[in-house]
Amino acid sequence: MSTNARSGPPKDRPAAPAPPPPPSWRRWLIPVGVLITALLLFLPSFGSTSTAVGYAQLSQQIAQKQVESLTLTADGAISGTYRSTFDNGGSFTSHYPSGVQGVDPTFLSQVKDTSLVPHFTATGTSGSVLGTLLSFLPILLFVGYFIYIGRAARKGGLGGLGGLPGVGKSRAKVIEGDRPTTTFADVAGYEGVKRDVTEVVDFLRHSEKYAAAGAIAPRGVLLAGPPGTGKTLLARAVAGEASVPFFSISGSAFIELYVGVGASRVRDLFAEARKRAPAIIFIDEIDAIGQRRGTGFASNDEREQTLNQLLAEMDGFEPSTGVVVMAATNRPETLDPALLRPGRFDRQVVVPLPTQPERRAILAVHAKGKHLAPDVDLEAVARATPGFSGADLANLMNEAAIVAVRGNRTQITAADLSQARDRILLGQRQGSNFLLESEKYNVAVHESGHALVAALSPAADPVDRVTILPSGMALGVTEQVPEEERHLYSFEHMTTSLAVRLGGRAAELVVFEQGSTGASNDLSSATDLATRMVREFGLSPALGPVGYGSDSPQYLGNEPLTNRTYSEETQRVIDTEVARLLREAEAHAVDLLRRNRPALDALAQELLDKETVTGDVVRAIADGLPVNGHRDAVARASG
Repeated sequence: MSTNARSGPPKDRPAAPAPPPPPSWRRWLIPVGVLITALLLFLPSFGSTSTAVGYAQLSQQIAQKQVESLTLTADGAISGTYRSTFDNGGSFTSHYPSGVQGVDPTFLSQVKDTSLVPHFTATGTSGSVLGTLLSFLPILLFVGYFIYIGRAARKGGLGGLGGLPGVGKSRAKVIEGDRPTTTFADVAGYEGVKRDVTEVVDFLRHSEKYAAAGAIAPRGVLLAGPPGTGKTLLARAVAGEASVPFFSISGSAFIELYVGVGASRVRDLFAEARKRAPAIIFIDEIDAIGQRRGTGFASNDEREQTLNQLLAEMDGFEPSTGVVVMAATNRPETLDPALLRPGRFDRQVVVPLPTQPERRAILAVHAKGKHLAPDVDLEAVARATPGFSGADLANLMNEAAIVAVRGNRTQITAADLSQARDRILLGQRQGSNFLLESEKYNVAVHESGHALVAALSPAADPVDRVTILPSGMALGVTEQVPEEERHLYSFEHMTTSLAVRLGGRAAELVVFEQGSTGASNDLSSATDLATRMVREFGLSPALGPVGYGSDSPQYLGNEPLTNRTYSEETQRVIDTEVARLLREAEAHAVDLLRRNRPALDALAQELLDKETVTGDVVRAIADGLPVNGHRDAVARASG
């Protein structure tokens, strides 16, 4: 495996007066109703220790003079207490049998006998008017509450949305007095991005300076780029630097179960921002609500209503004077065109992956507070981490610190950073005993093929390190680090890259005269590059200068699923040319390794002995020089 302009601003309108705040007692209606209901239902049973007694058993207890007091009601309910000599004077309850009509004369004569029951009371009913009214109180409270919120909803109160209090309120976090400590000094690199964002903040703070020049305030700034490039960090830096209120909210916080909640929260958010204008609203992951309308198999009324309200608030009939919207997304191609037009998001700022100097500056920021050993060269680390985002670099420094702690050290060494980089790119290292001895030799030959083809090809990136220690899904790794970061790639460089990727398989064909499954990832990577050379870059004479690329930005990763825009015959030509490029690259690698078989054997043996070798060792062996006592091995391989 190898790695490698608008006409002018609308007239300002006076902001609508803010609705009066709701009375403080409103929030207690539901809790009080629930509490009263619970008390009425469960409180009587909490203090009750009454024993249920059968009618016949109670008659026997009365005859045995065990009852102290008894209460009899007209509906047949019986209650009372025992004498202290029986059941510790506890209470009891009973009832007439269902077949008994009226009051039993025998039972009545018993209870009226004071020698048997000293205290007897007869009442008309088992309850009271007050108890009956209290039993209906919870129902009356809930009915009154829903009548109230229904009237409030018709008047537009309670934040809208059918009168459900708090549901339609914005969940934005207001950053005004207690601002974050993050500043632009904590955002390394990205000077152009910071300049665009700083101008927006400066416009809000010194609007008269721009008005004198006839400049119009931008309504919105969209930060787009791959994940981990620091879009949210830039927003936090704006909140730390700005002297205006800053509203921060995630796009997903607008969406709820009820249709209309998102639109209500958008209205509430902009109303709050207008009251505190000038102000900044930051919406993170805006693609959660800003996706194209009318796409997909099923519509989403809630999301589309939220988006429509956002469009109206940003540049609708009533403009949001003094309010600037900042948003961040990883997928700008999915946003609705109405959201991206001038007047809404006037500036679309791409936050790309950092360049090598920017990676160096980012590493220096994340190295603060960490003890670096003298052998750590952040410039070399930046050169060895192409394609890393700011979040990846932060994770790299943290993983290196963890590796150092695992070794009972407080200093981070260059080896710790190298091991952390391997863990991020490849996964957990398995150890040298993971492979059989025969498999270790196969892997050594395979990785030697990658390394030697790269070392013997002038257009290839230099080899930095080769290892046969398994990591993650990779049984071995050949790392190449470019001397300079490229942005354009020539045909020669790409064909050389094909040969390097197929160098491991070529080495297996030279040494073992057969391939293995170890080249599967190399074949997939080489096929992908060859396909892009033919289909997108127009580097095939048979197909000609025709490109069938994707319109999506390359930093978004995998291509979207789109319908093919060319014929089956064109696909056949593409397949034929891809196969030709791969065969030619493999033949070139095989020929190169056969002519340098002694170096191939020597490097494989060096890998078996050391398991990991540096690029200097690879280049020395490729030049036929003895390395670390392998003069005899090179001589034997030559003979």
